[in-house]
Amino acid sequence: MSGEYDPEVFSWHVLSGRSAAGCLMSEIRCRALTRPTKDTNKSDYRKRIMSTDTSDGAGQAVGWQPGEHGMVTSEGLRYHIVASGRGPVVVLVAGFPQTCYAWRRVAPLLAAEFTVLAVDLPGQGDSDKPVDGYDTRTTARRLHGLLRTLGHERFVYVGHDIGAWVGYALAHDFPDALRGVALIDGNIPGVTLQPTITLGPDNWRSFHFLFNAVRDLPEALLADRERILIEWFLQGKTASVRQTFSRADIDEYERAYRMPGGLRGMLGYYRAVLEDIEIHAELNTRLIEVPVLALGADFGSAPDLYERLRPLGKDVRGGVIADSGHYIPEERPDAVADHLRQFIATLPLGRS
Repeated sequence: MSGEYDPEVFSWHVLSGRSAAGCLMSEIRCRALTRPTKDTNKSDYRKRIMSTDTSDGAGQAVGWQPGEHGMVTSEGLRYHIVASGRGPVVVLVAGFPQTCYAWRRVAPLLAAEFTVLAVDLPGQGDSDKPVDGYDTRTTARRLHGLLRTLGHERFVYVGHDIGAWVGYALAHDFPDALRGVALIDGNIPGVTLQPTITLGPDNWRSFHFLFNAVRDLPEALLADRERILIEWFLQGKTASVRQTFSRADIDEYERAYRMPGGLRGMLGYYRAVLEDIEIHAELNTRLIEVPVLALGADFGSAPDLYERLRPLGKDVRGGVIADSGHYIPEERPDAVADHLRQFIATLPLGRS
């Protein structure tokens, strides 16, 4: 299969009409990954795949990044993963109101040098939506278990927004599994997130920490209105929304949040914020042992992330990405990829 990228609409068009997603630079196949058995080499899970097809009837891809798409079961939960490239493992995790689709522009830039795994968190995108366990410590444990299921002993973790919250707990609780961790424009509860919201002109930036945490009401008000919520956040927190998001992009996020449990799953992370604050209060008493890359954006939600994290780790690097709002992986993918390459080049390789 071959494909081409249309810069006008930022969507993937399948030329052959045979399978699910186009690839920017090479042919790819859409795959479903199966859980390894005791008799299977876990690390070579690409040998254990079965074909799937998620293209629409007209032969246009449903809006996924290039790579191998699949579902992997770990500790009772099924995870949606998009895998591409070969080399040392880099794990990409997005936040709200997004899915692993947020990495569709960064992943191809890294795939020439790394095995890139874009993962939907529990409750996010096409992964399972558990009823509980959305605090950062439980989520970090689950992700660590997923990577062990895939046979990866060490990896670089990259988290944006809620992905950064999870990365903070992961760096403390599983340092031996990490070569390094990159945290991107996330206001981490109990760490960089302010404990109170002050009335003023910038209330809109943080109101969702209150609204999303209310039980049941957000689901009732947002049912069949998910697109309004998504467009509102993207419009308000992107430096140049028309240059960043197409209708097809928003369609994909809307699809994910309209799925059964889609809203409940991602709201679960906000409903666990008070628990996260308690967890992180304990973690804050210990310095992060692994190297940290902390990146904010000049028009982002956490432009001071690097400065705030510097006292909390033994080796914290980073800064501010210019000309970007909160959604840095989609607004400035080249800059994100460049920072990650430079960061990873300094890390001990170890086993992955």
